[in-house]
Amino acid sequence: MITIRFDQGTLVLTGAAHEMEPVAAHVQWDERSRVWRAEGRRYGPILLTLHRLRHPFQDEARRFETRHFVPRKEPPPRPHQRQALDAWIASGRKGVVVLPTGAGKTLVARMAIVQTQRDALILVPTLDLLQQWRDQLVGVFGEPIGVIGGGAWELAPITVCTYDSAALRMDALGDRFGLLICDECHHLAAQSTQTAARMAIAPFRLGLTATPERSDGGEEMLYDLLGPLCHRCEITELEGAFLAPYHLESVAVTLDPDERQAYDDAYALFRRFTRENGISFGRPDGWSLFIKIAARSREGREAFAAWREQKRLARASRAKLRMVWKLLHRHRRERVILFTDDNETAYTIGETFFLPVITHHTRMAERKALLEAFRRGEVAGLVNSRVLNEGVDVPDASVGIIVSGSGSVREHVQRLGRILRPVAGKEAILYELVSEDTAETFTSERRRRHVAYQREGAA
Repeated sequence: MITIRFDQGTLVLTGAAHEMEPVAAHVQWDERSRVWRAEGRRYGPILLTLHRLRHPFQDEARRFETRHFVPRKEPPPRPHQRQALDAWIASGRKGVVVLPTGAGKTLVARMAIVQTQRDALILVPTLDLLQQWRDQLVGVFGEPIGVIGGGAWELAPITVCTYDSAALRMDALGDRFGLLICDECHHLAAQSTQTAARMAIAPFRLGLTATPERSDGGEEMLYDLLGPLCHRCEITELEGAFLAPYHLESVAVTLDPDERQAYDDAYALFRRFTRENGISFGRPDGWSLFIKIAARSREGREAFAAWREQKRLARASRAKLRMVWKLLHRHRRERVILFTDDNETAYTIGETFFLPVITHHTRMAERKALLEAFRRGEVAGLVNSRVLNEGVDVPDASVGIIVSGSGSVREHVQRLGRILRPVAGKEAILYELVSEDTAETFTSERRRRHVAYQREGAA
């Protein structure tokens, strides 16, 4: 008889060598320990194979329980949410569901918990989402919800955990949950976090994201760890019915003459250094190579300073700040979120227009207070540096202003999603400010490669 145990993130199988033949695709011989081992995630396929062949085995790995989760209050699912759950069930209760921001991914997750009735672990990327998920789950199920992350270690049949904490502690958590839910699951493909999914034995897995694609092709790793892409729905399919109707406007900004000259001078110095040193940013290691070479000489450090200066001028020129003021005045009776790519620009806007700023330095209590004030309408504008890109629920924001950003398609779609949560009578608008004849032009072109930005009428 085969015996299966959980050992710090791996499975240990003991038994005669010939007994391992049915599961040979999942195990390998550990010469050091003289046992057969497998990644924790192979638990489901191994048990399924042994059950199907009626091969005797003893399961000492599982510590999760069958539960009876009953939501005490839950809105009826919308058609796209029901379709997502049905597709996940049809996929063997494994797989990735792609739904736009604001389309109710958390409700799909709660329905999966009820449908599976197993201890559930929910992984999230930030402490903001940790608290948000916990509050929602307490409200729906009316029972204690576990929290792991930010110094907390509270286990419960339903537990929410940050990816970072899971990567560090899955050796102790991996056998406790039968359902693994990964919110914003594109984070899971990173080398530092994917071990969490590898070490967990949970046979049932659900990935949730609005944008699974990664520039490094890591989405294939998502499907390997969580199951196939089983359902996908885009913003354009839900707009007007389940998401607020929206308008996109790209605003070209012309630098003032003196800043134009300063930009051109800085950019020329930076490009001259990279050409002379054979540095190509088309290569995956282009940026790291630039940093390495620039650190070796005074000319290199001047080139790096020039790079920073041209970025600063493109991100937060006087012309951009004047345009921000124009848009704030135009939408003075609406709630506006301003997005920047860096803290310096965020603080500059906040100081110029007397607006609150949220960055990764903002403490949790202050961040929560600012968001609550924004939701209540006590604060009409909120500036943030990449903090509100994903996950945070800001239901009444109707205007977004992208002052600066990266070339990431995911980031751009997530920023659009921040203003699409439906409210009666709401029509959302997203402005993208682009400094003309700067590197921002190419950045804007890259990040707009998504169906939400390709529809007719998108400026």
